[in-house]
This record gives sequence, C-alpha cells and structure tokens, in this order.
Amino acid sequence: MPKWSLRRRPGRTLGLLLLLVLSFLVLRSWLLQDPDMKLRTTYHGFTKAVDLYFDHLMSRVVPLQYKHGGPIIAVQVENEYGSYNKDRAYMPYIKKALEDRGIIEMLLTSDNKDGLEKGVVDGVLATINLQSQQELMALNTVLLSIQGIQPKMVMEYWTGWFDSWGGSHNILDSSEVLQTVSAIIKDGSSINLYMFHGGTNFGFINGAMHFNDYKADVTSYDYDAILTEAGDYTAKYTKLRELFGTVSGIPPPPPPELTAKMVYEPMSPALYLSLWDAIQYMDKPVTSETPINMENLPVNNGNGQAFGYVLYETTIFSSGVLSGLVRDRGQVFLNRVSIGFLDYKTTKITIPLTQGYTILRILVENRGRVNYGNNIDSQRKGLIGNLYLNNKALKNFKIYSLDMTKQFLQRFDMDNWSVIPKELTFPAFFLGALSVGIYPSDTFLKLEGWVKGVVFVNGHNLGRYWNVGPQETLYLPGVWLDKGINKVIIFEETMSGSMVQSTDIPHLGRNQYIN
Repeated sequence: MPKWSLRRRPGRTLGLLLLLVLSFLVLRSWLLQDPDMKLRTTYHGFTKAVDLYFDHLMSRVVPLQYKHGGPIIAVQVENEYGSYNKDRAYMPYIKKALEDRGIIEMLLTSDNKDGLEKGVVDGVLATINLQSQQELMALNTVLLSIQGIQPKMVMEYWTGWFDSWGGSHNILDSSEVLQTVSAIIKDGSSINLYMFHGGTNFGFINGAMHFNDYKADVTSYDYDAILTEAGDYTAKYTKLRELFGTVSGIPPPPPPELTAKMVYEPMSPALYLSLWDAIQYMDKPVTSETPINMENLPVNNGNGQAFGYVLYETTIFSSGVLSGLVRDRGQVFLNRVSIGFLDYKTTKITIPLTQGYTILRILVENRGRVNYGNNIDSQRKGLIGNLYLNNKALKNFKIYSLDMTKQFLQRFDMDNWSVIPKELTFPAFFLGALSVGIYPSDTFLKLEGWVKGVVFVNGHNLGRYWNVGPQETLYLPGVWLDKGINKVIIFEETMSGSMVQSTDIPHLGRNQYIN
C-alpha cells in the first residue's frame, strides 16, 4: 500500500514524493490452507509465497526508484512488526529479499509504542506511529537510544480512528490534530498523515481486531480523516492547509471543487428470492463427511473461498445441544426456520424437539479477518472442526460457497425472481431499481428498517450494513451509477424494510471522542 509524504526539496516548493510501503496487513486467504501456516515468519510455506510475490512485484518497482529516475525515494520493509515479533529472523529476511531483487533506496521500518524497540533492523531507518504529543516525546526518546541522531519521521500520524460494529463513531478534535502536527513539525520530523483521505471497505474487505473480544470494522473507513470518505473537506483540512502554507512560506493554491452529492428518490424493492429458493441456481454443493472451512473448500481453481458466506447443511433426527466453533457468525436453521446464532461468545444452542428427518442449516458469515495482533494465524472462517449434537460429531454435509461476487449474482435470471409475498422467508435477496438523472452523482444509501446484510448496485458490492451501528449509511460513488435505471440487490439476513433512501450527508453514528 503506497503512502505519501510531504517533504521539502532544497530550492523547490513543497512536493509529493512516493514512499513504497510493503505491508503484510492484507494477506491472501489461501495461505491458510496450510494447517501449519505461520504468517509473518520465516516458515517455509510463507517465505515461498513472499519470494514468488516479490519476484513479480520488484521487477515493476525497481525501475521506479529515485536513483533510476522514478518517484520512489524509500521503501518500508514491513509494518509494525515489532508489535508482532514472532520470528527474529523474519525482518532481516525481508530486508535481504528486497535488496537481492534490486531495491537500492532508503529502507524504513514503522512501529508504534508497543513495538518500536523490537521492530528495528540493522541498516534500516526506524520511524514511528502515534496520535498524541505525549507519544511523540516518548517515542523520540526511544528512537534516540536505538539509532542515535538520524532523520526523524512520523510514518503514521493517526488523524482519527476506525470504527467497529456495535461501537461508537470515533472522533479526534481538529484543534488537537493541529497542535500535534505543529509539534511534529517543530520537532524536525517529517510527517505522513494516516489517514489523509478517508476510505471505504467496499465488498467484504474490512478487517477486524481481536484482543479480549472479536470486533469487526464497519464498512466505512472514513476514519474522521482530513478528507472524508467521499473526499469532502473538514475542519482538519482547513486548519492543516493553513499550517502547511505558513510552514512552506508559499500560499497554497485554491482547493479543487468538491464532487457533487445527490438525493435520489426512495427505492422500494419489487422482486424477491429467498435463499432457500436461490440454492437451486448456485453451483453444485461440496459434499463432505465433516465440515470444511471456507479457505479449504475445493472452489475457485483450488484457491478456496476468501470472503462472503458459507452455508452448511446436514440432517438430524433428535433434539439436544448443538455446539461447535463458528467463525465468525452463524445463523442456525431447522429446515427454513431460524432458531438463533452461534458466534465467539455463543458456542452452544438448544435444538428443540424435532420429529423425524430434519435439515439442519448453518449460514456462516466471514465478518472480516484480524489484521493486527497475535491472532492472524487463526483466521480460518466457517465451521472450524466438527459440529456436535449432544457431543456427537455430525456427518455428511452439503456445503454451499456463497461468495457474493458479481459472477455469483449473475446466476439469478429475471425469471428466478418473484413478486414480494406477504409472508417473507429469510435470508433473502431483494431486487429494485434506483432511478438516476442525466448526471450520476455520489450519494449515501440509508436502510432504515433493514437489519443486517449487504447491498449491491450494478454488480458493485457496497459493503455490509447492520442496525447495531454506528454506521447508518453506505457510500455509493457516482461513477458506479448509470444514467437511468440502476440495478440494486439487497441480501438481508433477518428482516427487511420497505424502502431504501438516499441522502447527500453520511450518517456514521453517535460520536465518541478519542482521548
């Protein structure tokens, strides 16, 4: 992931130069097909994948280095590895892998207060990540003791923070941001603003944290950043723009015009397809004696399934206590009737009295893989290991891969949909049309009355919604809209609303000020 740094060249105006950051925060799910995988270590299965990746990537990067006439002035070896620190040989291995493939620019590491002392590598400039002036003072003291007098850089100054489902929307006051950035500049450090531009976890690409509790990131990565998720200006932008103009001694140019936002007419879905009826149009299920986790499903040319949902089916003939390891959230059904959920905290559920042959179904959602901390090796999703009824392992499963890709949705022809009935069965897909005028513009979809699911517009996965908050709207870029009629599909897990509204102002939830 590239990061940008404001840096002054002698005799020139303040300009943008590229720092290439080789971050392993986004790891391919197929790595977890190996039951012994040890990510971010010198474990052979991991280094084999890294070497292959570097062989392809560095052939493109090397010609773009500054010494070869390109824009890349530095390369970050890894990201906050000191907080992980599972293998002391790993960082030297990454450093050598870069140099062996022709990287000749300055190498960097980047660590926060939890890992700075453990993240340094010989011959590599250490940089720091922080949010407060107190952290700046403390980390600079550690830096001085580690590497003496060297150029200083705050590689990540956190301008806000991300949100988790069920929590509050994090806010960092603009005056505090101005004070901390001013202190960093006065300290003589270079600075990178993380985030400068808020973003969006479109599709299922959000991450998660898991320390005491598992917490999945919301769809919006607005982050309370300098620019919003949709690129709009904030009070932070105005104050920092003035500060940087004062520091450089050059009046900043006029800011670009903002992108237009639009409120469209509410959309009421017209057609409906229950998940149980949709199954017949999907690929043939995987049959297995025991459950198979998402990553190890024999789909996608042997690469397994990365994101989305997995539906497990088997038959039972008695009541009792159902138990198993579900990652991350599993809705349990007897035939087509929902009886509850299994997740990290609820690992058992009572199966009521049944008569004879009953189909047990569990719809498991991958809510996002952990991308920080010590749990990254245990991010396999779906049913992990056996599923038990009264402590006896259940057998003979049908397993459906519901990755919710554009190709997945294309399986549903118009003839497969029906008019919305009075009595709905969930989970279900809903189909509607959003009418757009001659100039498609950005908007935010609001799903009041809907509970939990995913929205697709013209085949683009906007991400998840969930009424637990804090996020209340989904960002829809105008470039994904067409003049005229736009196809909207909603996958709802438990209860639908009557319409989908749009607004020109995002609603990210109740605020919680960062201390």
